[in-house]
Amino acid sequence: MASSTTLQKAIDLVTKATEEDRNKNYAEALRLYEHGVEHFLHAIKYEAQGEKAKDSIRAKCLQYLDRAEKLKEYLKKGRKKPIKEGESGTKDDKDKKSDSDSDGEDPEKKKLQNKLEGAIVIEKPKVKWSDVAGLDAAKEALKEAVILPIKFPHLFTGKRIPWKGILLFGPPGTGKSYLAKAVATEANNSTFFSVSSSDLMSKWLGESEKLVKNLFELARQHKPSIIFIDEIDSMCSTRSDNENDSVRRIKTEFLVQMQGVGNDTDGILVLGATNIPWVLDSAIRRRFEKRIYIPLPEAHARLVMFKIHLGNTTHTLTEQDLKVLAGKTDGYSGADISIVVRDALMEPVRKVQTATHFKRVTGPSPTDKETICDDLLLPCSPGDEGATEMSWMDVPSDKLYEPPVTMRDMLKSLSRTKPTVNEEDLIKLRKFTEDFGQEG
Repeated sequence: MASSTTLQKAIDLVTKATEEDRNKNYAEALRLYEHGVEHFLHAIKYEAQGEKAKDSIRAKCLQYLDRAEKLKEYLKKGRKKPIKEGESGTKDDKDKKSDSDSDGEDPEKKKLQNKLEGAIVIEKPKVKWSDVAGLDAAKEALKEAVILPIKFPHLFTGKRIPWKGILLFGPPGTGKSYLAKAVATEANNSTFFSVSSSDLMSKWLGESEKLVKNLFELARQHKPSIIFIDEIDSMCSTRSDNENDSVRRIKTEFLVQMQGVGNDTDGILVLGATNIPWVLDSAIRRRFEKRIYIPLPEAHARLVMFKIHLGNTTHTLTEQDLKVLAGKTDGYSGADISIVVRDALMEPVRKVQTATHFKRVTGPSPTDKETICDDLLLPCSPGDEGATEMSWMDVPSDKLYEPPVTMRDMLKSLSRTKPTVNEEDLIKLRKFTEDFGQEG
């Protein structure tokens, strides 16, 4: 039977532990004692029948746990004289143990914090405020919360304190995560934690809330700190009676750490981003003091986005052409515009692939822009003057003249790419902004 198997395995483990204990292999004995107790507890919870049997197993568990604690204490201190079974530590030993625990030398805590070290963004994303088109109110709020308190700490004294929580919400692809990258780049003296649900969720009972607690403790150690939680709705949705108990505990720990009794939040900014803010729990919503709506870009912001995404690529677009494109992309998000431009940038490549004729032109060499060559080959139509029949396979790699991106390419790309945001979501977001948020 499964019950006798688990119980028998537990008995075998503690028998081996006792043997290792007698042979003074204390580290191995400690490991076996802990595993044995885990199996005993499993048997109590799921398999043991009758209170008498459960009480008997509990008594054994306490005995083995007591011995395991003494071995752990001995191994931690590295004492020369081993603790004999049945001997209790002195008062001084207990005081030292409590001191070492208070100093944060708990190996479990250290393991959890090491796991979270990967969330610290060490290499800056190199996104500046100027790279973010529009969103002036959001940028000002983030500067108030992050940049100014570090640069002018004397301004934020007394009752004037920087924001502790900022929620960025809006349709997908409007630049919420991009703003967070700008914060990570511009806040030079701050430690930036980029956290997702996978960093904080664990299959082990009780470990997820410990990870949340250790995340905030790590942020306090490295302050000034910014904790960025993307898609925060996945962890902090509205609490309900039928939800999983572990999920509820994670939410409770978040609430306590963000603004709970005895938790210092000075020098820590929690930055959240979500596309569906109406599913957030009301207590979480309250802890985000600034709730900023990141809307779809307006015409002038879309114009800047076209320029940013075109970059230094060769093109023939005029300022007027870009204004026309900005007017035609009403309802497109920043990510949609990025896809439109990227698709248009591929058109010259497609021209090269499908061309049957090339002609000689003069222009800068592809390998050295300072050198002007007069034997470069450009794709052309068969009727063009000087057209030579050949395919791209016949063109030497250093002799191809890059065809420029044209307005026709942009319009062709625009006709193929549709916006990803629907009106129904926008209505919900505007309603949430009217009730709880502010325009970004």
